[in-house]
Amino acid sequence: MQEEHDRIAVIIEDDIDIRRQLEKGLEQAGFGTHSAGNGLDGIELVRRHRPTLTTVDVSMAGTDGFETAKRIRAFSDTFLIMLSARSEEIDTLMGLESGADDYLAKPFRPRELRTRIDAMLRRPRLSSVTAGRLEHGGAQSSIAGIAGHPTDPAGLLLRQLEEQSRTETSIAVDGWLEHRGLRLHPELRLVVLDGVEIELTRSEFELLHVVMSSGRRVHSKPELALAVRTDERVLSDDVSDAERRAVEVHLASLRRKLGENAAQPRWIETVRGAGYRLTADSEA
Repeated sequence: MQEEHDRIAVIIEDDIDIRRQLEKGLEQAGFGTHSAGNGLDGIELVRRHRPTLTTVDVSMAGTDGFETAKRIRAFSDTFLIMLSARSEEIDTLMGLESGADDYLAKPFRPRELRTRIDAMLRRPRLSSVTAGRLEHGGAQSSIAGIAGHPTDPAGLLLRQLEEQSRTETSIAVDGWLEHRGLRLHPELRLVVLDGVEIELTRSEFELLHVVMSSGRRVHSKPELALAVRTDERVLSDDVSDAERRAVEVHLASLRRKLGENAAQPRWIETVRGAGYRLTADSEA
C-alpha cells in the first residue's frame, strides 16, 4: 500500500536515470512522487494529483518543456521548476515566461535542487482557490465561483470586498491593497481585477505586490530582481543581466494578464531610465 504524503511532487523527465535520481531526492525530502517520461503524460499527472511541486525537463521529444509548462500553468498553481542541459540566457527567460518559478541547469547537485525547493515553499500559494480549477477554467475564474463556499475564508473576504465601495488609492482595506479596480491580498495570494481573479506566477505576484505597496516610489530593475530572487543562498546584492531581463519578461507577462497597455498604463508606469512605479490615483 502506497504511503500517503502531505506534499506531492510530479516529475516530468524523459531521461530515466535523472528521473530516478529526482524521485529518490524528493522522496527523501518528504514528497510522495509521481513520474512521467513525456509532457502529455506529465500534464495528466499534474491534473490528477494536484502536486505541491512539479519538475519539468525542457528538452523532451514531442511536447517540450516550455509548452508543457504553459499547459500546466493554465490550470494549476503548482510550484514549477524547469530542468535543462541548456543554460543559455534565452532559455532561462523562455522558461520563466512559460510560467516556471525557477530554472535549474543540468547537471545539478541534489542539495542545490533541495535548497531552491525549500526557498519556494517558504512562499506558500493559496491552493484552495486556484489549484482545484476545472480544466477549462483557464487563467481566470469568476469571483462568484470562489465565494460560493460559505466556509471558505477567501470567499468570505471576496464577498466583503465586493460590497465595499471602490477607491483609487493603494491603501489596505481588511488586508487588501487596491488601485483603480485592481486588488491584491498578500497573505491570501489573491489578485482580483474588477471582480475577476487573475492567476499569476510567484514572480509576477511578488512584482505586483512590491509596486502596489510602494505607492509612487520608483523601483529600479535591480531592486525588483532582488524581490523575486528565489535562490536565498545568494547573499550578494549584485544583480546579473539575466535577472534584469527576467524582470522585463515577468512585467510584460503581468501586463498581458492584466490587459494593460504599456504605452498607456493603468497600473504600472515605466519611468524611463529609472524603473517602475504605481500610476497616479487619477486616470485623467
